[in-house]
Parts: sequence; C-alpha cells; structure tokens
Amino acid sequence: MSTPTQEPIQLVLCDMDGTLLKRDHSISPRTLAAVKALQAAGVYFTLATGRPPRGMREQIKQLGIELPTAAFNGGVLVNPDGSYLQTHPVPYEAVKTTLNVLADHDVEVWVFADDQWLLRDPDGPMVAQEQNALGFAPRVVTEFGDYLHRVDKIVAASRNAPLLVELEHQLQGVLGDEALASRSQAFYLDVTALHANKGQALATLAERLGVPLERTMALGDGGNDPAMFKRAGLSVAMGQADEAIRKQAMYVTASNEDDGVAQALERFVLNP
Repeated sequence: MSTPTQEPIQLVLCDMDGTLLKRDHSISPRTLAAVKALQAAGVYFTLATGRPPRGMREQIKQLGIELPTAAFNGGVLVNPDGSYLQTHPVPYEAVKTTLNVLADHDVEVWVFADDQWLLRDPDGPMVAQEQNALGFAPRVVTEFGDYLHRVDKIVAASRNAPLLVELEHQLQGVLGDEALASRSQAFYLDVTALHANKGQALATLAERLGVPLERTMALGDGGNDPAMFKRAGLSVAMGQADEAIRKQAMYVTASNEDDGVAQALERFVLNP
C-alpha cells in the first residue's frame, strides 16, 4: 500500500452507512469522541453520503458539524442551514433510460427528488429498513413522471446482490457519460449525475475551505467511495469493505462495528 501524505490532515470527509455508522445506524462513543477531538483541534470534519439531505440531519446535529455536507454521493452540497450550495440533478434522458432498464428486473425502484423519497410500493421488502435508516417515511406515488426533470438520485434496491452487480454494469454501459451507476452498498445501486461523485465533492469542499487536497483524508466502504479515495491525500477503507474497495485505499482500518473510523482518526490525525 502507498505511504500516506506527511502533510498534516486539515479536512476529513467521511462516508456514513457502513463507515461512520454501525449496523444499527448509531455512532459509537469512541467514534463520537474522536470526531469531537478532531474538531477541537481545528481539523474540519464533514460527511459525504448517498443519503438525501433529510437523512443526515440527526447525525449532523449529534456531531456538531457546521460545514457543508455532501448528499446523494455529491449530487447536492448542503449548507449547515439546510440550503443548497450546489446541485447536480440526473439528466432527463438518463432518468428515462435508467427507469426503463430497471422496469425489466425484480428490484425496488426509489426516486429522490425535491428532498423527498418517492416510491410506488410502500410494502416493498427493503422499505422498512430504509425508513429506519433515513428517519423519515417515503411518499407513495403512482408514477414518477412529475419528477423526471429534477431527480437527484435513483436507487435500485434488492436482496439479490449479484443482480445489482449485473445491473450496475448494464447501466454503466447504456448511460455512458450521461450519469453514474455504482453500488453504495451490496443491496443498493445508485444512479446519480456524472458530476455527482464524492471525489468532486471533496475537491469542491477543500477549495471552499482553502485546504490543499494533499491535506485531506477520506474514509469509506462502498462502491461510491473510491472516487474520493483517488482525490484525497490519505484514503482509508473500512475493514469489512469488499476487497476491490479495500485495494483502492491507501490504508484499511477496522470495521464499522469495531470503531474503524475512530481508529483511523486517532492514528492518522490525532496521534500521527
């Protein structure tokens, strides 16, 4: 693995699900203490996630984050007051293409637009789990047509992980340079705008804060995280991440269940 930057870390960008959060969606006391110590030392800490802005509010409050955060894999940069700093909606033609492809497969299709979670089937097998994670209920619609011009993210959800791998490759082929398809977790396939990626979010946030990229650190575990690994001065993958993800990071820490984020912050930032 690569040697990390010797420059002091000034900005940490952290994924949420599978990284900052444990399986029960909580932040462990050790991780919370590490983030607070980071902030007390004057190091910036913020979040980049596939979640919508509404699905981040509780954690932002708990962590005391006063910086912009990146929702929808970087599709929306959100100011601390909830206003949008920057948005990258999915192009209309890419939305139609994605929905047409997914219609031919046994997956739950969720559309995120207007800071709402839209779906057709409220009894889908993945809905309750997602509602518990996000902290708010979906809006049931008969069709997505009224929202197609302002979609922030489309999600295909399924317990059939191999199917989502196939769909990821299929969508990457047909979407071309119109949009991105990547699995944020084994059972979730996200489609976002081309510039809606965590690497671009990291670059934008670093520039806004006046921090050189070589003094940034990125932590993550999913298929949407290597984009920020490639831009960060120091990248750390979670221990439970797939091997393909771990190989793209400079370092591997413990799992999210074993305080992996806290261990990485302690090792590379708080006690370098």
